[in-house]
Amino acid sequence: MKANLRLVILWMTGALGSFVALAVSIRALSGVLTVFEILAVRNIGGLVILGLYVALSPRGQRLGWPRPFWLHATRNVFHFAGQAAWSTGLVLLPIATVFALEFTAPAWTVVLSVLFLGERLTVSRLMAVVLGFLGVLVILRPGLTAFDVNGLLVLFAALMFAVQLTTTKRLTGSNSVLNILVWMNVMQLPLYLAAAAITDRPPLILPYLNLGMIPALVALCASGLLAHVCVTNAFRHGDAIVVVPIDFMRIPLISIVGVVLYHERFDPLVLLGAMVTAAGILWNIRQEAKGGRG
Repeated sequence: MKANLRLVILWMTGALGSFVALAVSIRALSGVLTVFEILAVRNIGGLVILGLYVALSPRGQRLGWPRPFWLHATRNVFHFAGQAAWSTGLVLLPIATVFALEFTAPAWTVVLSVLFLGERLTVSRLMAVVLGFLGVLVILRPGLTAFDVNGLLVLFAALMFAVQLTTTKRLTGSNSVLNILVWMNVMQLPLYLAAAAITDRPPLILPYLNLGMIPALVALCASGLLAHVCVTNAFRHGDAIVVVPIDFMRIPLISIVGVVLYHERFDPLVLLGAMVTAAGILWNIRQEAKGGRG
């Protein structure tokens, strides 16, 4: 497949905007709704949008049973945990730190693929892991500054996302993207509602909302789906070695958002740590493209 750089840039621009909108909307809603309620609203909105898409699609899109069911269930349980941890991190940590730590997910994916899928551990894959965790040390700087234990929560989220990525790779062989997204929302919605009821209060949601929250609610529901759609299409039109460097722009972009909207201090070491992590990812992708040498 010949890469179409213009389409890759177009889709990744949409992805970057979606990721930023998702983070900002979660921050905006966190003062009124709990994290589990926010994510439940996201699932409800996702189902409404996907339902309208299926109903209005001229191609007559059809949904199938999640096959294999156990793999869908596994993916969504881990994604549920990752989203909850990541969203909690957004409320507790500087927004740029959360995005930078999330970038370690590909390194976790390498570890999981070797341990559970029997994939070969090459030098380049090992270096992706090593540089990934060196990046974490630069970002969190344990022993040099007051260690924020909430950073471990985001690392846990990255690990959960790695499981989700690994299982999604297998699901795409027998499921359409639409099928995966619909069953993701269907399976995760009761998990978030149950978690909200157990940990805080009955998730009534509507009584807690007001008209001023409509923009944040729309951004929350639309951006979560758009991020998936944009990244998937970016990979369809270009190789990972083209997509990943653009994806890295999330870090400086969200740093600017943090400074402007939330008056957070710009931390150059967070950017440096993310660059170290990204360097390992890019090196591994380059070597894989050459046939796995090195």
